[in-house]
Amino acid sequence: MTMFVFGMLIAMLGTLFGLPAMRERLGIDLAQQGDLFSVLFIGLLVSTAVVGPTLDRIGSKPVLVSASAMVTVALLAFALAHGFGAAALAALLLGVGGGWLNAATNALVSDVFPDDRGRMLNLLGTFFGIGALFVPLVVALFFNVLSIAGTMVLCAGVAGASTVLCAVLPFPPPREGAAFSFAGMLGVAKDRGVLLFALLLLFQAGNETALSGWTSTYVGSVGWSPRVATLILVGYWIMAIAGRALSSRAQAWTGKERLVVISGVLSVSGCVVLLVAAGWLPGLAFGALMTSLGFSAIFPTVLAMAGDRYHRFAGTVFGFLFTVGNVGSITFPWALGHISQAFGVRLGMLVPLAGTVLMTACALVVAGRRSPVNP
Repeated sequence: MTMFVFGMLIAMLGTLFGLPAMRERLGIDLAQQGDLFSVLFIGLLVSTAVVGPTLDRIGSKPVLVSASAMVTVALLAFALAHGFGAAALAALLLGVGGGWLNAATNALVSDVFPDDRGRMLNLLGTFFGIGALFVPLVVALFFNVLSIAGTMVLCAGVAGASTVLCAVLPFPPPREGAAFSFAGMLGVAKDRGVLLFALLLLFQAGNETALSGWTSTYVGSVGWSPRVATLILVGYWIMAIAGRALSSRAQAWTGKERLVVISGVLSVSGCVVLLVAAGWLPGLAFGALMTSLGFSAIFPTVLAMAGDRYHRFAGTVFGFLFTVGNVGSITFPWALGHISQAFGVRLGMLVPLAGTVLMTACALVVAGRRSPVNP
């Protein structure tokens, strides 16, 4: 449920801000649209910087309950916002709550399923995809019925249900308890293997955030209607769900390292097709689907690899990886938005293309390097 909520909030901005009506409602341009994405991920960055040590100290339940409550309040604030300032405050709170949800849920699954991390984290990613699909699907099905504010209130209701569910369910105790110190996080950041994983996820998170947030805007910029743009985004998230479901099985055939490399090559190819297709609708749809398929396996598979090698302080390692990944999630949409405002969205789409190339290069280095396992 918590990963469903996280997917929902990530997709909400990409879906709703892809609609001209949303920009008109807030009185913002394309550059400010990119700024709002960045504000949300600044909140994610701040929260994930401290969530790992917090998880190892107090456990998952307090973190998940408070995070779900923050997301609920933030979505209601978004429904009431009518300007950039109010939307930015709501985005910041949404990011803080979302960051706690994401890191805590992944660390919990890694801890509960130590012998099957790869498959279970990819399965968890499937629920992220279902949550992300929920928002564009609602918008596409009820395009002329449900308002933007109504969609946000509906999402707030789902987050509120997650708060109640987390409050009543039992959770395992903290893994390290009071013995953990924040010096442990600094030690994690010095490990070369962890840094390599972090660099890979920096590019991956930046690419995925940029494309999930800007694909519908790009499709609209080349002449297609908001509904067509939203439907392509629906296809993007359907492929993300299918890709994560398939990758949980595919890694048994390919191995985790090779699966990440294959996924990187697919994502580069998809970005190239998106750029070349321009206004050709089948090409746009195919490029979006190929890119989503490529992205789908990378984040959960890299987390599984990190969990295998650094399982003692999984919460701290995951918190550090999410923190670095969020740097990409802040900078990529920001850069794409400002380039789009100055030179057009098509040139802005060069940002994720460059990012996917660098991400794939990192994946090749990871595949060729074996880090020692830390108990």
